[in-house]
Amino acid sequence: MAALRAALGALLAAARVRSPPLGQRPPRAPCSVSAAARGAAMEPAPRWLAGLRFDNRALRALPVETPPPGPEGAPSAPRPVPGACFSRVRPAPLRQPRLVALSEPALALLGLGAPPADAAAREAREAEVALFFSGNALLPGAEPAAHCYCGHQFGQFAGQLGDGAAMYLGEVCTAAGERWELQLKGAGPTPFSRQADGRKVLRSSIREFLCSEAMFHLGIPTTRAGACVTSQSTVVRDVFYDGNPKYEKCTVVLRIASTFLRFGSFEIFKSADEHTGREGPSVGRNDIRVQMLDYVIGTFYPEIQAAHADNSVQRNAAFFREVTRRTARMVAEWQCVGFCHGVLNTDNMSIVGLTIDYGPFGFLDRYDPDHVCNASDNAGRYAYSKQPEVCKWNLQKLVEALEPELPRELGEAILAEEFDAEFRRHYLQKMRRKLGLVRAELEDDGVLVAKLLETMHLTGADFTNTFHLLSSFPVGPEPQGMPEFLDALTAQCASLEELKLAFRPQMDPRTPWALGYHQPGHAFLHHLPWRSTRCPEGAAHAPSKTWEAWFPGFDKQANRLWFERI
Repeated sequence: MAALRAALGALLAAARVRSPPLGQRPPRAPCSVSAAARGAAMEPAPRWLAGLRFDNRALRALPVETPPPGPEGAPSAPRPVPGACFSRVRPAPLRQPRLVALSEPALALLGLGAPPADAAAREAREAEVALFFSGNALLPGAEPAAHCYCGHQFGQFAGQLGDGAAMYLGEVCTAAGERWELQLKGAGPTPFSRQADGRKVLRSSIREFLCSEAMFHLGIPTTRAGACVTSQSTVVRDVFYDGNPKYEKCTVVLRIASTFLRFGSFEIFKSADEHTGREGPSVGRNDIRVQMLDYVIGTFYPEIQAAHADNSVQRNAAFFREVTRRTARMVAEWQCVGFCHGVLNTDNMSIVGLTIDYGPFGFLDRYDPDHVCNASDNAGRYAYSKQPEVCKWNLQKLVEALEPELPRELGEAILAEEFDAEFRRHYLQKMRRKLGLVRAELEDDGVLVAKLLETMHLTGADFTNTFHLLSSFPVGPEPQGMPEFLDALTAQCASLEELKLAFRPQMDPRTPWALGYHQPGHAFLHHLPWRSTRCPEGAAHAPSKTWEAWFPGFDKQANRLWFERI
């Protein structure tokens, strides 16, 4: 601890002049000098992190709002942000920040050196990470800002949303020519925080840190987590949503990606929605939409920009085609590992095909295609099996957001042509590999996969364990160990008691009549036995009758699809 305190003291007492760069680096690209950048020059000088070279292209290419004047050090006030893609902000300091976890592979993307072997040097490095990646101090060249975007949430246009608990720090250019955006999640309020405090807590931050890194190592396109820093600052959260709030430690996650722009970034231009009446803060500003397309395509799809430099419509069509393909492949990867995103709103869909914003998420245990990992998703909109269709629906909203720069008819034709075909191709390719079907591709492989999943559902088999056990399937003319293999395979299926519990009916017999739901299509249909395996045991509306008991002779299976379309 003495070494840690000494390291922190050395950082805080360091000269205001930036330390010499570590190693050979290319010259820093010219960058506009803002008030935020000038303020950052007065920060403590980093040592290990001094090698980071910021070139914040997004803030040069897109309009940035300078916040209205207010008291020095006052937090950003929630407000509409018209005519801008970013608003300058400042992270709010935390008390006694300390490092919880650090991802060496993620930080290596930024060109940072390997961890030192010396214990004192490691402590000094951890103190530096805690200082700068908590938001308590700014790295030279960082220009914190909050991104403005809108979104369709649970199918309805919500208007302005934006980075309410995240902050763009800047973009780091590496010696290898790569560009990485750094973002702090949980660093304090922004103009987009609405009624919230802009903070995240330790439990949710650890979940995001672990899952984003796990997804990367599963081979799934995702944002990365470089560091997790907690503190002695606290906020009040109702952890179990039971009316018993508790104090929790404020925690910040350093997130890394090529960009955090999303479908909702293009929805800030949306006119008044016919259902909600809400509109984007920059409605009518097609000039900014053109700027965003030029920036996104030129920066993240340079090959498309080069191929269609003389025709913007063809360029924008090629861009949307590639976004469609990447999104289809991404959700196919999710389905193959049993990942449930939980909040697939348009503001949580990456413009470069990454998995972003790990809020409520989960992985399948017992295989259930109707599994919902978000407790607030009462209608099951984002159930596991619905994720591909929801992603396609979100792409349709992106088509609408790109008009007139991409004619809607052309965008919809691309979506119809590309999404389903690309999803099926990638999904079946990945499932063949999971099942070891690599020597030959047969037409009925898809049927085989579907039958396996159906059997897993009926037996309550564990999704991941089933595929793991299949990897040990004995082969050969006279395979040995088949009885042991079958015993292991069936042992991880659900017991009869577990299946009874999972498939128990969930409809309160009083619900259709006491609440007046007499017409087809009303809310009680969402509580049919086969749609509602998510109610906790002992819930107040635990059922005592099945659907067949209410309607003798009703053929549940024959009518299931009809009811699910209501």
